[in-house]
Amino acid sequence: MNYSSYPKRTFCDVLAEIRKCHKTSNYSYMPGLVEELQTIGNRMEAHLDQKREYFELRDECRKLRKKLKGLKSKLSDSTDDKDT
Repeated sequence: MNYSSYPKRTFCDVLAEIRKCHKTSNYSYMPGLVEELQTIGNRMEAHLDQKREYFELRDECRKLRKKLKGLKSKLSDSTDDKDT
């Protein structure tokens, strides 16, 4: 199965419904729409935070790999010096 991370209702869909609510002057379901917008916004922010953390971890991993490569190089150089 292929699951998409794209939501069934987007921020813009809810805003369009709010506009329709205002146009007809029927505000009875406005609190529910505001809550839905809040939930969508919270999910978007959480996803952005996860993405930022991912990139920070990826950069840290690159630095550590570079450091490991340097340490391996030093180790091989020091063992080569002992052989001679």
